[in-house]
Amino acid sequence: MHKPEIRSMSATRINPVGHFRRFFLRGLAVVLPATLTLWVLVQAYLWVDRSIAEPINSGIRYGIIRLYGNWPTLGDMTGVIPTSEEMIELRLADGLPSDDVSNDRQLIFDYQAVVVNSWWTDYFLVRMIGLVVAIAAVYFAGRLVGGLVGRWAYRGFERFLTSIPVIKKIYSWIKQIVDFLFSNQGKKQMKFNRVVAVEYPRRGIWSVGFQTGEAMKSIVPKSGDSVTVFIPSSPTPFTGYTVTIPRADLIELPISVEEAIGFAISAGVLRPPSQSLSASPETSED
Repeated sequence: MHKPEIRSMSATRINPVGHFRRFFLRGLAVVLPATLTLWVLVQAYLWVDRSIAEPINSGIRYGIIRLYGNWPTLGDMTGVIPTSEEMIELRLADGLPSDDVSNDRQLIFDYQAVVVNSWWTDYFLVRMIGLVVAIAAVYFAGRLVGGLVGRWAYRGFERFLTSIPVIKKIYSWIKQIVDFLFSNQGKKQMKFNRVVAVEYPRRGIWSVGFQTGEAMKSIVPKSGDSVTVFIPSSPTPFTGYTVTIPRADLIELPISVEEAIGFAISAGVLRPPSQSLSASPETSED
């Protein structure tokens, strides 16, 4: 008599470790990009707040506090002045009798300093004043330099800086980098929108880079029609090598700068969809 085949339970049993690992990695792939993006934005804001906004806010707080000290009636006008009960507490805290008014002016000044500092602690919009002032200062500096008097003053200030031996080298180096990044006049404009492939560091090895400009005048007689190419390093594309390549030896790639940077950061793992030789097989889901 034929017995029905009994399927082994172990054949259909789900491995809990593998099951958890698969879905955990899938969730990580979903959550991690957004989390890292938010982290980068938060860190950028904290750096700007700490390095730019806070020094300006400190100067503003100091100016307001000194204004209260030099203009005592300002406390009455703005309401930033201790009450009678608070004055008694301040005198006692300073080791003075409750009716001793000899040091009241300093006590009131210290009280106003605490109040002014608390504005920046308690109110987020007040903390943004330093950042707004920094943006406005940069804008008006640009407007000022755009005028005749502003250009004259800027050149005089620049001549003064370059006359100081140590500062001259540092300032000149930083100015060259800033001019390279922000200049938009004629050929000085940085052209970083062409992604190319070149044979580097030797024939037969292809590297992805960015065409940044024309070759230097002294090289052209030997190299012919050539261009400069920046070849980024992996996984830090902000460093790399700048080489001069004959234009005929370039292969222009139909990809964006962002895709090329992603290719460099991931060491070639992330390829632009248009550059995949075959479609990736879809992973079946249980």
